[in-house]
Amino acid sequence: MADSTQGHTDIQYLGLLAPALIALIVGLVIHSFIIGVNVTDWWKGRSVTPVDHITTLLGISRMWCQCVTTLNVVLVTFFTSKLHSQLILHIMYALSDFFMYVNFWLMSLLSIVLCLKISNFQTRLFLYLKGVIVHRTVYFIVVAVLINAVNIVMTFLKKLAKNTYGGTYNTTKANFSMDCTPNNDIFNYTSRASIPMFFYCISSLLLFTSLYHHTIKMKMSSNSSINLETYYSTMKFISFTFLYNIIYFFGHFASSGFYYFYCVHLVWLRIVLEFLPVLHSSYLIYRTAKLRSQMAKVLQNVTDFLFPRKYTESRVNIEVVVL
Repeated sequence: MADSTQGHTDIQYLGLLAPALIALIVGLVIHSFIIGVNVTDWWKGRSVTPVDHITTLLGISRMWCQCVTTLNVVLVTFFTSKLHSQLILHIMYALSDFFMYVNFWLMSLLSIVLCLKISNFQTRLFLYLKGVIVHRTVYFIVVAVLINAVNIVMTFLKKLAKNTYGGTYNTTKANFSMDCTPNNDIFNYTSRASIPMFFYCISSLLLFTSLYHHTIKMKMSSNSSINLETYYSTMKFISFTFLYNIIYFFGHFASSGFYYFYCVHLVWLRIVLEFLPVLHSSYLIYRTAKLRSQMAKVLQNVTDFLFPRKYTESRVNIEVVVL
């Protein structure tokens, strides 16, 4: 009976491993493209905006978070019996949490920068924040990364000391857990993720409200030649990003809560949640002119490489006509 249950569990994890690897490959391609375009512009001495800095670090954090999540599935699927102390899994969970929180803070910072650059508020506080934050984006990125690193290291050391001196590990593979003693993961997650989400929601709502009122004023003006498509595209991007962040936030909250109450890690949910940033990065490429242009060039080069005959034949036909 135990052997059949173990075999059924192995099949379940093998089934989870396949979509995790597929999502990882797609994510590596999408995130690497964003990173490559921005790094290439910086390397060639082109202008790099604060938004480019944030999206580059955002791509790196998302890529590593997806790698760590996939590696967790691989470790549990094939090497759980060899991880007697479960120290490696503790490290992997800590890394996954670190990149997840960095993702929250970078999304919050991206929303704040866009709000300060695009919104037309003219209050003293707004102008002061615009001068401070927009021109010091790199410093805020470094501070956010350091704060998250310190918090994760402290949490990791507390868990390590607790499991070393005060308890034992449960190496049951079926529920993908390391120990079933009560913990504060859900409270840690809520407190750490709620702060950047609060700033993100405020800045996103301010930006959307500003754009909405501006489009209303432009519609009511006598100038009918004004093109509002740019404003509508920005508002669509804000709405899509807001929906993504809400789902991502409450998805991880549900995962933490399920483990807190039932001591079960929802691996499939983590895989789905780490695929959501891939969708958002794809939409970011589509909505950003520079990234969209570079993606079009890449796709054109791939098409030329895969289907060279059509272009060769058309070129020969042109030469024949000229002759």
